[in-house]
Amino acid sequence: MLFHTDTFDKSNYTHTKTAFEKPQFITFTLREKLKSNDYNDRYIGLINSINNTNYSGSIIVNVQKDSLKNPLIIGNSIRVKTTLQKTSSSKNPNQFDYAQYLANKQIYAQLYCKKSEIQISRTLQKDIWYYSGRLHSRILKNLESAHFSKDEMNVALALILGQQQEISADIIKDYQYSGATHVLSVSGLHVGFIMLFIMFILKPIPNTRKGSAIKLVSILISLAGFAVISGLSPSVLRSVVMFSFVAIGNHLRRSGNIYHTLLVSILLILLFEPYFLFDAGFQLSYLALFFIVWLQPELDKIWKPKNKIIVYIWNAITVSFAAQIGTLPLCLYYFHQFPGLFFVTNIIILPVLSFIMIAGIIVMIIAIFKSPPDILVYIFEKSIFILNQLIHYVASFESFVIQGISFNFYYLITLYLVIISTTIWSKKPGYNKLLVVFISVISFQLSLLYTKKEISNQEELIVYNVKKNTLISTRNGQNITLFASDTTTDKSTKNSIFNSYLIGNFGVLNKSKQIKNVLFFKGHKISVIDSTGIYENKKNPEILILTQSPKINLERLLTELHPEIIVADGSNSYALQKLWQTSCNKKNIPFHATAEKGFYRLN
Repeated sequence: MLFHTDTFDKSNYTHTKTAFEKPQFITFTLREKLKSNDYNDRYIGLINSINNTNYSGSIIVNVQKDSLKNPLIIGNSIRVKTTLQKTSSSKNPNQFDYAQYLANKQIYAQLYCKKSEIQISRTLQKDIWYYSGRLHSRILKNLESAHFSKDEMNVALALILGQQQEISADIIKDYQYSGATHVLSVSGLHVGFIMLFIMFILKPIPNTRKGSAIKLVSILISLAGFAVISGLSPSVLRSVVMFSFVAIGNHLRRSGNIYHTLLVSILLILLFEPYFLFDAGFQLSYLALFFIVWLQPELDKIWKPKNKIIVYIWNAITVSFAAQIGTLPLCLYYFHQFPGLFFVTNIIILPVLSFIMIAGIIVMIIAIFKSPPDILVYIFEKSIFILNQLIHYVASFESFVIQGISFNFYYLITLYLVIISTTIWSKKPGYNKLLVVFISVISFQLSLLYTKKEISNQEELIVYNVKKNTLISTRNGQNITLFASDTTTDKSTKNSIFNSYLIGNFGVLNKSKQIKNVLFFKGHKISVIDSTGIYENKKNPEILILTQSPKINLERLLTELHPEIIVADGSNSYALQKLWQTSCNKKNIPFHATAEKGFYRLN
């Protein structure tokens, strides 16, 4: 893995400090289009040089949105004078660590610029990503010329090509709540559909030695082409590699062991991209595939219906249950929620999805060359509309979506032990296997008891980093009290930052209060000064918390109160925080700005 860590390469941009301290002329090539936000179009760029010195490495490029209609394209070589900015770690406890997420993708910095500031080279870097981007643009242009509805087209691009950049937040939320998020992420399900479709087209070719070779080459080329069109994303890449091995095994007339196929594809992918191991999508995809292959046949044996329609429904249920059982612990660990109607969703959408995948492949192939026929676009568009409506209907039953589930690493490991040992025992019951099941169940119970004991002994006060609001919480075991400056306490208690802390610490909100000027925690006196500038000076506080940009003379205040530390939360202006830090340095008093150092913890 060390060989694939870019920071160990001396030519990597992380080794030039000046690029992070003052503006430099940076040249980079656009590699991949990311999901835009409200302010910027976002890309992944490859550094070529900094101040005419050759460097390498990937960065996030943020280009400010404007009214100019000159979109950047993949392969553009761009020169701009700006400063690289390191991606900061999460500023609050138990939050998603975006910096670590990017580091696992070998991305360690971002840059921000305007279109008017950049110089675009006339020479394009025409690599595989360039041609992939051009294909995307061509498909998109031809679909737009066919008057494809925007919402349905964005879902179509996600379903067929794995491009989720333009899907609205409401549609993504519906897919999450209904348990159908996997449909929007191109994976084994989609690549499997494509492989079956190709095999159906090639069915007239006889299974002679030459015919089988033609089929194999056609399948491998088609899968590789699909991977290129899809932008070579990790989810597509792993699925294409796995099904390529399946196709090769079929060609060699070896039924092979599907577990060997899975293992070889995993090892091959990790050989070239070992950091995929930390990708949640990679983990979930292979777990789902493994449990479908391993557990679904056992579930299928429970009942053998004779009616073909019931057989189809039963197969859909067993496949869905096998995948959900296999990914349940990991989903709870990463996402802390569980869609209770996932099996209903899969039964409803599979017939529609099957049609959409076949129609979508045909439409996308035609769109590479020209605008698809209106009748075909109309049918495809309406089928996606029906799919979205079905998903929205299931997602509307929000009471079935269990959210805020606290789940730690101990639970993750021991629950997998329970699932795996129980499945092994159910396949071929035996005394020793049953004993292992009991041991795994006891291990899971011990993890519950250990977590409960660990939490019960913890006490801490947290000052969060929140803009325009002040949040402070105290914790005694599971019981958490929230103090907020916002008088709308309901808004504060539903704050995502605070909820992440609650879930991550198995906490229960005991009560919420408006912040007062004086707080006491474990014998420590804490003084809070807000925008009013009012404070109590009867007894000197050990900790002084500054919020809402109070207009105070901090040097005089420090002389009067003699606090041991100053804490400034995210509700204060940046300019004031710099002045306060200077004042604290003069008095040799520690200054903790949450906007810079992250949340403050007292325990």
